[in-house]
Amino acid sequence: MTETKSIEDLPGVGHSVAEKLREAGFHNIEAVAVASPGDLAGVIDGIGESTAAKIIAAARQAANVGGFETGSQILERRKLVGKLTTGSSSLDELLGGGVETQAITEFYGEFGSGKTQMALQLAVNAQLPKSKQGFEGSVIWIDSENTFRPERFVQIAEARNLEPDEVLQNLHVARALNANHQILLVEKSLEKAQELRETDRPVRLLVVDSVTSHFRSEFLGRGTLADRQQKLNKHLHDLIRFSDIHNAAIMVTNQVQSRPDVFFGDPTRPIGGHVMAHTATFRIYLRKSKGEKRIARLVDSPSLPEGEAVFSVSEAGIGD
Repeated sequence: MTETKSIEDLPGVGHSVAEKLREAGFHNIEAVAVASPGDLAGVIDGIGESTAAKIIAAARQAANVGGFETGSQILERRKLVGKLTTGSSSLDELLGGGVETQAITEFYGEFGSGKTQMALQLAVNAQLPKSKQGFEGSVIWIDSENTFRPERFVQIAEARNLEPDEVLQNLHVARALNANHQILLVEKSLEKAQELRETDRPVRLLVVDSVTSHFRSEFLGRGTLADRQQKLNKHLHDLIRFSDIHNAAIMVTNQVQSRPDVFFGDPTRPIGGHVMAHTATFRIYLRKSKGEKRIARLVDSPSLPEGEAVFSVSEAGIGD
């Protein structure tokens, strides 16, 4: 039996079909294996969902996905998960060692709470040597709020004794003009990550700052809520697919709003409702304190208890 190594090797997929799949963001067998028949039928003219289902079934068999595994097998696969340092040992401890790959980590909070600074720090740390809890990889940054500043990025990189020109070359930034463009940029990110996959600097971190800004401003009123949540859900699941295919960490920042019906306790809640709450793997609420101090509260995690950590945001970046 011939070993299936590329998309062209799948039954029913020739060169022209493979090119269409790659143009749509399905760059390897794993990406095809985790797609739905509707996804494939929508990008390939002339095939129905039944034919697409057969292609997906072959891809799943070749990639060995879709079947049951024992708990021991899952535990063994989890050993591939990396942990990226935040720059603060107390925050790393709160997160069980750092920001995980194959997961979405959401940082939300008010303006000035340190969300973008955290994203910048992680983008620098992702390029650190593995001996310093880095990934030695490249970073993709999707900017929806026009808040990315290369000067600040260089400042943090120099504080970590990294060469500014080199770290800037390993950072790939795109400005999202609206919600649909933001969704498209995640698909383009798959193409960029595929280009860099076999290099010595594969993409190991994808940042979206912020994930809900455009959705919040473009979909106004209760009448548009269902459409907004549907598109946001697709966007978040595209990010999950990216993290699984490339064993990358996904870091998203999120805006907040105040609940007028809350009279006791903190009325602040993140944007995105249940869709955001159910899709983010880790949720961290950032709050301002005195001076450079910030407080991070782990609100949700599949394996870690709730807790708080104190860290600082200084000229050198994130620290204890």
